[in-house]
Amino acid sequence: SWLTAWNNVFTGLAIAALALISMRPGMGWAQWANAALGVWLLAAPLVFWTPDAAVYANDTLIGALVIALTILIPMMPGMAREGMADEGDIPPGWTYCPSTYVQRLPIIALGVVGFLLSRVLSAYQLGHIGGIWEPFFASPTALNGSEYIVTSDVSRAWPVADGGLGAMSYMFEILMGVMGSRKRWRTMPWMVALFGIVVGPLGVISIYFIIIQPIAIGTYCTICLLAAAAMLIMIPFSLDEIVAMIQFLVWNTRRGRPFWRAFFRGDALPGSETGGTMSFDASPTALFRQSARGVTVPWTLGLSAAIGTFLMLSRAIFGNDMPLAGSDHLVGALVLTTAVIAFAEVARPLRFLNVLFGLWLVVAPWFLDGGTVAGSLVGILAGLALIALSLPRGRRSAEHYGSWDRYVL
Repeated sequence: SWLTAWNNVFTGLAIAALALISMRPGMGWAQWANAALGVWLLAAPLVFWTPDAAVYANDTLIGALVIALTILIPMMPGMAREGMADEGDIPPGWTYCPSTYVQRLPIIALGVVGFLLSRVLSAYQLGHIGGIWEPFFASPTALNGSEYIVTSDVSRAWPVADGGLGAMSYMFEILMGVMGSRKRWRTMPWMVALFGIVVGPLGVISIYFIIIQPIAIGTYCTICLLAAAAMLIMIPFSLDEIVAMIQFLVWNTRRGRPFWRAFFRGDALPGSETGGTMSFDASPTALFRQSARGVTVPWTLGLSAAIGTFLMLSRAIFGNDMPLAGSDHLVGALVLTTAVIAFAEVARPLRFLNVLFGLWLVVAPWFLDGGTVAGSLVGILAGLALIALSLPRGRRSAEHYGSWDRYVL
């Protein structure tokens, strides 16, 4: 569209001008301004509902490159020199560094998967493709389940294509995943916090919209489910770095250092150790073990996740009807989400939420209509099993997390 074309012209001129300004010493603000323009380029095709797929792809690529070339590769301006000079990369009391590139590799890989899936959805919403692959789910109309979902009133409630918003979120996760060194838990706390917000709360919100699909819309979207699965699996892999960042800010403030200065500029931390590196030349098995440090799957949590998945399918298996069918689906999705997040040892106490969900499953058939005899009985048994499975902590690795060890219950 002409709006997108003129936007690209003026944005390109602004990027070139700011790039020249940022070459002068003391002009770090120009780098941040250029990064903001990169974010705008990612969003502009959605704001203007561009009908041209090439323009959308071009703006996405250039926007990501602008962000990378302004603050990712040359590093962010204003970082504390003492923090960068300190070589400590393992937090005090920890047995490993939570910020190595190997640790971030699963998050980056899953971000790429989620980005590609979300781009398919946004391409259909913007009219760039004529259909969406959907092997399983149908709809009350001539559209398949995926097409019906992304053109529903829930999706249209957003002022822009919500598939494109998902693609932007995944792109941010990819860029933030590769940003910074293995010391970033203390040299870039604000970025780790922002990364945690994108992966954590925003991830849970995106999963929530997947949860309500069969309840509010009446069908599923396969690509949406795959993208939500990628987002969910990211969360346990990201939590250890967030805990290390919080510990750093607490410890640093206790020794009299300004909180906000350390939050935005980073700092050194006495007591941190070195040695948190690992070569990508290691064997695939060694790389996988390193990337999964701090994440374990006890059989109790694995079975809890399976129960959650089973509950989401109970309507199709037992013929339950609303409102009990909706309750089982909602609780099943919450159980699955809670169990997977609790795979992270630093988040292991979160599993106790499944005790509450189990109690609701036990009493729900007595308060809600729509359940068959078999469906209601299985729901009660699933609730009792969930309560029993959520009480023990399960197997824990030999890793330690400093003062956070006391919370790994």
